Amino acid sequence: MSTTGAPADPPASSRPGPDRADPLAALGSLPGVAESVESVRKAVDRVYGHRVMRRRSNEITSEAALRGARGSAALSGADWALEEVRRRTDFSGDDEARVMGAALRLTAEAGQLLSIWRQSPLRVLARLHLVAAASKDDAVGRPRRRDEAVDEPLVESALPDAGEVSGRLEGLSELIIAGGSAPALVTAAVVHGELLALRPFVSHNGLVARTAERIVLVGSGLDPKAVCPAEVGHAELGRAAYLAAFDGYLSGTPEGMAAWIAHCGRAIELGARESTAVCEALQRGAA
Repeated sequence: MSTTGAPADPPASSRPGPDRADPLAALGSLPGVAESVESVRKAVDRVYGHRVMRRRSNEITSEAALRGARGSAALSGADWALEEVRRRTDFSGDDEARVMGAALRLTAEAGQLLSIWRQSPLRVLARLHLVAAASKDDAVGRPRRRDEAVDEPLVESALPDAGEVSGRLEGLSELIIAGGSAPALVTAAVVHGELLALRPFVSHNGLVARTAERIVLVGSGLDPKAVCPAEVGHAELGRAAYLAAFDGYLSGTPEGMAAWIAHCGRAIELGARESTAVCEALQRGAA
């Protein structure tokens, strides 16, 4: 992906302004976005309509959390087999093990933060970074300061400076607190993309961004039982496609934004498909 130039500001349609009560809603009218929203809704409805969900939804939720954490870690460089993740109990070893441990902790923590997200998203993001880093270092749990390095080797776009990070985080927080009529897919994609673009912390930004996407999808009511892990889909679509779609977000163009939203929608659909397969396996007695 391109490494030249600073990330583009979010498009005007996604920035708060005095004449825009619901700025994210405009993104819902971009070409192809309504179709993505509808396709996601159908995929989610298929999972929730499965007969196994009526009796064993807690099991599906637990399995989706495990698979989602595995998928998010894969995008951050720890691409482990699911059975290895299931088998391991110690994630304090090498770098990959620590990434996997961070992803698992974040997935577990996300469900505890839903009630806080709409009132104080920046507090939630700080908590997510604290959980991911599992460190008492002074840089943990707060936005990075000027000249602090960022450990995010898989995302190579230019870093906004600390002042821009602060302003854009505040703008994102205002959008979340204000709420609005934008589809959950649109809001989740913007939250994910903006955090990935800003990389506001000194580490674990990709993991935090994908966890924030999960929180939006669950908290919005689109996926209240957290059984459609978008992280699974992002991993299945592959790192190259993920970064190519993210370049679209960075461009700030209508076409680029629509492509990023569509990519996030496809990831949710694949996550829903994964949980549908788990439901089928449980129904057959194969899991």
